[in-house]
Amino acid sequence: MNLKRKWLTRSRREALDCYIFMSPAIIGLVIFMLGPMAASAYFSFTKYDILGAPAWIGLDNYKALIKDPLTWQSFKVTLIYSAASVPLGLVVSLLLALLLNRSIKGIFLFRTIFYLPAVMSGVAVALLWKWIFNPDFGLMNWALGLIGIHGPKWFIDEHWALPPIIIMSLWGVGGSMLVYLAGLQGIPTDLYEAGEIDGAGAFRRFLHITIPMLSPVIFFNLITGIIGALQVFTEGFIMTAGGPNNATLFSVLYLYRNAFDYLQMGYASAIAWVLFLLILLFTLIIFKSSPMWVFYEGSRRSSK
Repeated sequence: MNLKRKWLTRSRREALDCYIFMSPAIIGLVIFMLGPMAASAYFSFTKYDILGAPAWIGLDNYKALIKDPLTWQSFKVTLIYSAASVPLGLVVSLLLALLLNRSIKGIFLFRTIFYLPAVMSGVAVALLWKWIFNPDFGLMNWALGLIGIHGPKWFIDEHWALPPIIIMSLWGVGGSMLVYLAGLQGIPTDLYEAGEIDGAGAFRRFLHITIPMLSPVIFFNLITGIIGALQVFTEGFIMTAGGPNNATLFSVLYLYRNAFDYLQMGYASAIAWVLFLLILLFTLIIFKSSPMWVFYEGSRRSSK
């Protein structure tokens, strides 16, 4: 009894409690994340149709992927979508945050209204936007008609299939807006007062105080935005099914088709790993470039 008490010291008991509380998260990570990732890595080197046992074929899936024009088309569409939607989302969410960072009556109601769309996503929202951009009776072409513009054939003309999905990406800017808003409220007001005393106008204060102080928040929103954009799926699956003429064939949609329509699980796993490496590459580039444009007040002090 005394030996047990001696072994179970206070620090060991705290460590044991820590591991007990962490165990559900660790078990979930292993079962639902690391386990499927390891299985996917193995399947990417096999020919596997779910119905039979996987057969090892080495790098054949990756060689077929390089020669497959639809794979390149899917990555092209995904990259165009990401290059357009991520900067657009960053700018619009920042403008909304600046607009809502005011001390006026009822501001909390306005913040809630602008944030609300971010919690509504998925199939219902995709169907709503498909109706808005319907070429025959959609709200968008009706509004364009009011100012004398004949609306394009959204989702029917391959040149006008991707722009509505990019515009639709603005539906979820409420989450980024909220993070910007928290960042704006953390900027010390004395910096703005010092700027005013020095004669800086509103634009110069925004450029030389707000943007540098918000750069860690911009960095966070940029990383999460790119990761989310490169994994877009629902819009292409529900609104266009990848058409017309593969103009909205996103990488994850093509992966899904190979896995569950064509039962080529090994080939789909190879696409998944290439997409993962692409996301990892962009993330590393942004992390590597961050010391040049992200301002951390604590690091600046410690470097002096």
